[in-house]
Amino acid sequence: MTTLKFAPSRRALMLAALPALLFAGAARAESADVKVSLLELLAPGALPDVVEGKADAPIVIVEYASMTCGHCAAFHKEVYPTLKKDFIDAGKVKFILREFPLDERAAAAFMLARSLGDKRDAAVDFLFAQQKNWAFTETPFESLASVVKQIGIGQAQFEETLKDEKLQQAVYAVAEKGSKFGVRATPTFFINGLRYDGRMDVAELPKIIADSVAKAAK
Repeated sequence: MTTLKFAPSRRALMLAALPALLFAGAARAESADVKVSLLELLAPGALPDVVEGKADAPIVIVEYASMTCGHCAAFHKEVYPTLKKDFIDAGKVKFILREFPLDERAAAAFMLARSLGDKRDAAVDFLFAQQKNWAFTETPFESLASVVKQIGIGQAQFEETLKDEKLQQAVYAVAEKGSKFGVRATPTFFINGLRYDGRMDVAELPKIIADSVAKAAK
């Protein structure tokens, strides 16, 4: 079985130095009252953003997530469908998910999702839904290889993708960019540039979006 060849890097050292909270996933979403310039937040990075929604939507939500984060998986299962139906599909929000892998398993999953091109977000949703079946098994990479066969990634593509050091470095570069914006835990959301740390409940979604837009406009 192919394994990732992660070389020690500044990114790995940074992860090791972060508090244990990051590895458990962040607690309930709270505004950090930190505003990031949208121009800086949306500047091109190491990998192209995959945007869900209208390009001219007045509200921009950027999520930094890890594929092995339970709160991230819960958001995509319990909250994202409402976000998509009531906000994204209605033309109010454009949504961008960015990679912030907490470990090699998460990095591998993101790399595999990226290998599917414009199907990347659908792959991310699928891998979140299947998280318990690959991320926390005794043999996560073998389990991951088995799971991604269901979305058309065979063994050859699986191995080739995980050997792609350029892609691996790009995934970590996306996370590096997030760290510069103050991302220290997953999930972390930026709503029109205002940072929210932690998990989000579906009942809170409209208020969080409204409050964030109001604060960001000040």
